[in-house]
Amino acid sequence: MAVSFTSKTYWGGMLNASLCKFFILKAICDGPAHGYEIIRRVARMTNGFCVPTEGTIYPVLREFQRCGCVVCRKEVVKGRTRKVYTITPKGEEAFKAGAAVWRQGLCCVEQVIGQE
Repeated sequence: MAVSFTSKTYWGGMLNASLCKFFILKAICDGPAHGYEIIRRVARMTNGFCVPTEGTIYPVLREFQRCGCVVCRKEVVKGRTRKVYTITPKGEEAFKAGAAVWRQGLCCVEQVIGQE
């Protein structure tokens, strides 16, 4: 199937995919949370622009765990076990690095769009 570069859906998907990890990390920076709460936080902070699915969020959380950006503990709530993710100092550092890069990238995008 051919890619439609004129489609807003295509460009939105590309942006969403690259920002998803950044938003997930920010959601955990805002406080410990389980997966569903992280999804809600991301949706809220992006006004629904980025709403990660379970198929997206859990592989990202495992990746963040492996690299030491988050730690996970299990807790039981109403008889159900959930994993609660907490940011680490390395995760905070990763978020700051990502924020700096996105800030720089946004400036470039604004300049280019402003030339139109």
